[in-house]
This record gives sequence, structure tokens and C-alpha cells, in this order.
Amino acid sequence: MLPTEQDLAALWLTLQLAGLTTLILLLLGTPFAWWLAHTRCRWKVIPEALVALPLILPPTVLGFYLLLAFAPDGLLGAPWHWLTGSGLAFSFSGLLIGSVLYSLPFVVQPLQGGFEQLDLRLLQAAETLGAGRWSLFRRLVLPLCKRSFLTATTLGFAHTVGEFGVVLMIGGNIPGSTQVLSIALYDHVETLDYTRAHWLAGGLLLFSVTLLLVLYSLNRRPSMEPAR
Repeated sequence: MLPTEQDLAALWLTLQLAGLTTLILLLLGTPFAWWLAHTRCRWKVIPEALVALPLILPPTVLGFYLLLAFAPDGLLGAPWHWLTGSGLAFSFSGLLIGSVLYSLPFVVQPLQGGFEQLDLRLLQAAETLGAGRWSLFRRLVLPLCKRSFLTATTLGFAHTVGEFGVVLMIGGNIPGSTQVLSIALYDHVETLDYTRAHWLAGGLLLFSVTLLLVLYSLNRRPSMEPAR
């Protein structure tokens, strides 16, 4: 059975949402993860706890409070409406903000772990030789932390693809606008269209397994050769 136009639209919307969410998290999460990894601030446990909160907080709880914030008179909805003239709730922009917040730990935590394992003496030595910050990041940090960046990118993208509770709360189920794959699957189950539900569920399962297999394969450390 071929996918419907609505399913294809949900697929395209999901890929857009996951791609943009991952890009934003990499841009914003990299300096934040660096700060968390190297700051000596005694209160850094507070931002660390807030970053990890989506790991244990029910998605509907976050979605509920975001829905209140996205209201026309809400904390985020009011300035957004003033700037753009459109609402934030039940829109792709609202989905994007919610996805960035909900997928935050899946990007920041792997990056923070990689940065914490860096030998800062290498960076300090490069600085004494006149290397700039961008050069240090491109030539030292990126190669040394490439596994962490790969893990962060993969987990951030995959987690956004599988979101349900948050996107349903703040985006609803509007085909072509806020209906992502997980919502389309729920829609098929509600209408007892199990054949199309199997196709979507099987596709998401295959995507998840394949992505994890690729990630673990690329992150596998090469075995050390025995000394002669």
C-alpha cells in the first residue's frame, strides 16, 4: 500500500523539524556544553539539572506549560505575535521551539562529556603558539570530540523524529502544518487503519534501529594490536 499524500507531508515536516532542531541545538548547545564542562561555578548543578529535566519530565507536562506560554497573552506568545503578527501555538515555529527544549539533553550531554575528556594542556599549548579560538576549535576540538558530535547529532535528530507528547500538546494535529509522523501514526490507529499504521510504525522502527546500528558502529573504538 502506497503512502498517502498526507503521510508524505508528515514525513517531510518531520524531517524539516528534526533537521532544524538538531542544527539549532548544535549551534547553541556547543558553547553551552563547553561552559558546563569547564566552568568552576559552584551553581552549575542548576543548569545541568534543567538541561536533564526533559529526560524524566513527562512530555505532556512540558507541552502544557509551553502551550500556556505560547498563548496570545503568554510569555512567549505575546512578543511573538507583536513581532510576526501570527500565533505561536499550533504552528511550525511553536513545534520548533518545543522540540529544541525537549531534545536539549540529547545534544548537550554528549558534547559536555566529550569536552570534559579533553586535555586542556593541548589547547593551552596551541594558544601559546598563536592559534586563534576558531582554529583551536576546528583543528583540535572537533577532531578530538568527533565521536561526541556524532552522538549528539544522531540522538538529537532521532529523538525529535520520535516526539509525540510535546508536539501533540503545542501543535495539535493539523495536516501539512503540525502533523508529524508520530501524530500521523496515532491518527491512523484512532481511525482503525492498522495497515497504514503498520507501515508508519515499521518505518520508524527500522529507522531507529538502523540509526543506532550506524552510531554504535562508527563509535566503536578500534581494538589495540598486541605488542610484539
